[in-house]
Amino acid sequence: MDVAAVRALQGPEGARLLGSLPPYDESEALATGTRLRREGVGEALVAAALTQARLRARAVPKFGREAARMLFTPDGLEQATRPGVARRHARRFAAAGARSVADLCCGIGGDLRALGEAVDRVLGADRDPVTVEVARANVTVWGLAGRVDVRCGDVLEVDLAGWEGVFVDPARRRAGGGRTFDPRAYSPPYDEVLRIVSGVPAAGIKLAPGIPHRVLPAGAEAEWVSDGGDVVECALWLGSLAGGVARRATLLPSGASLTGSGDVRADVGPVARYLYEPDGAVIRAGLVAEAAAQVDGHLVDPTIAYVTSDVLTRTPFLTAYEVTDVLPFGVKRLRSLLRSRGVGRVVVKKRGSAVTPEELRRQLRLSGPEEATIVLTRVAGAATVLLVEQVSPRHGRPRAP
Repeated sequence: MDVAAVRALQGPEGARLLGSLPPYDESEALATGTRLRREGVGEALVAAALTQARLRARAVPKFGREAARMLFTPDGLEQATRPGVARRHARRFAAAGARSVADLCCGIGGDLRALGEAVDRVLGADRDPVTVEVARANVTVWGLAGRVDVRCGDVLEVDLAGWEGVFVDPARRRAGGGRTFDPRAYSPPYDEVLRIVSGVPAAGIKLAPGIPHRVLPAGAEAEWVSDGGDVVECALWLGSLAGGVARRATLLPSGASLTGSGDVRADVGPVARYLYEPDGAVIRAGLVAEAAAQVDGHLVDPTIAYVTSDVLTRTPFLTAYEVTDVLPFGVKRLRSLLRSRGVGRVVVKKRGSAVTPEELRRQLRLSGPEEATIVLTRVAGAATVLLVEQVSPRHGRPRAP
């Protein structure tokens, strides 16, 4: 898809065509394209419309019903910020008093919308002409063309003089496809991003959740965000956006946040009555010890992020399970125990175990009407199996404020 195709989709014929397409079905795409060409629709416009129909269908889990009004590129959709996360970004800038924000590497505009609704003036910049054209189309759909200006060019050359805030979302994909986990391979590279934001009063950088802690600059706040249980980003906040803490784990949609230095280590001890599984953002942020303290808990192993306690406490940062059995890992013994209880289906959770759930299910060869949850992990260095039952979030004492 090129710039001309994006513009054609915004014209009267393109808009009518997009509006007339049925819900996307891959098995019907070829027939739909053939029918449209027979009806006189140009080849390029048919291809662009079907591409957008496919991308809109893929975008629904991230953008909901709004996806039906937006335009996308494949890479832009994959890297686009979820709306709830984008609103949280924008609120940071607004709360810090930044009324003008430059969004560099703006992509298809996931953050542009939230920023345009929260501050007075927004600049979006991206180096890819097709992505810029798509972002402009989306800005127009959202009714923000008067507040959001989208430009094409090298983001390293954007003049940030006079801008009160800057947000950068560097591309984290290799040239040949696939994600990169090396911040030096970001586009622009991580060091360059830190350089260009250094002179702006309020700055934010969207990073991959797996960013090494050692490369995070002193004085910044690193916030790992999970949305519906999925860890989606590490947001690095600098200048007036730093909240006075080194590490933060934030859970959406609730907005619950856990903070700390990331340097505290929890005690280690035997398996107790309850097993707690930290949210992924808590683990990535290195705040497992802080979460364990909320439940008077300790780790089952110094290298494993499972917390255990005799106390059942409600906290959004930990999912609680009651432990019914603890046994050394061994397929034969585990099979015998599960069969004696009529278990035919198992939910396998694992941390610190090389055994795959699929392999274990094949080896167990279970049949029966019951379902069980088993945890494969290490306890004091030894391979261990825990049989657990999830505890309702309504049970247990509320966490003390």
